[in-house]
Amino acid sequence: MINKYFKFLKKIRNEKGFKQKEVAEKLGISRSSYISFEQGKTELNFSQIIKLLDVFGISLEEVENGLQPNYEKYKEMILAYLRNASSDDDCVLKTKLAKMLYLADFAWFYEKLESMSGMKYRRIKYGPVPDIYFRAISELEEAGKITINHKEDMFLISENRGSQKQKLENLSKQELELIKKISKKWKNKNTNEIVDFTHNQLPYSLCSPDEIIPYELITQENPKYVY
Repeated sequence: MINKYFKFLKKIRNEKGFKQKEVAEKLGISRSSYISFEQGKTELNFSQIIKLLDVFGISLEEVENGLQPNYEKYKEMILAYLRNASSDDDCVLKTKLAKMLYLADFAWFYEKLESMSGMKYRRIKYGPVPDIYFRAISELEEAGKITINHKEDMFLISENRGSQKQKLENLSKQELELIKKISKKWKNKNTNEIVDFTHNQLPYSLCSPDEIIPYELITQENPKYVY
């Protein structure tokens, strides 16, 4: 469980001025073993976790709260999807875009045990979505990076030409590749199909209305239905 917090705990160690060797000695493990933990390659057992939190003088709740969403990265994920536009006119429906963002975050957790953006997704009537999704869309529009066109009862989103020169520096090559794969899979699918897909996944179906969906639930999903 604690493995996904290794980056945050490394930050805490540096802020408190502890050396890796010093922390390793307090935990009763080798320095190389502790370095492996900070790199996310190995986990600590429960007693070592308790010792580590005691050394740093923090609680597990503080560790949980320390994982802050990467808002700028989330907005770059939006732009990345628009660059892999899911329709012939280079536009993506707002609802469909929201679902693909969810699939990227949870599919990344399925593979890496950490979210791509760190966003908290809420179970609402039309599917899982972060509370700040609509704010992110509005800010991108205000910044001149995207255009939102209202067509009948639909909102079509496209990236503006000038924005396409922006480098997506917060996204790794692997993350961009996953977004590309998800875009390709859902390219010729309509919004209702992706809504039904996300509603039938374990994370959504096991949660109550308005509940924050735990990422861990996706690890129990059939690999064929992760995205």
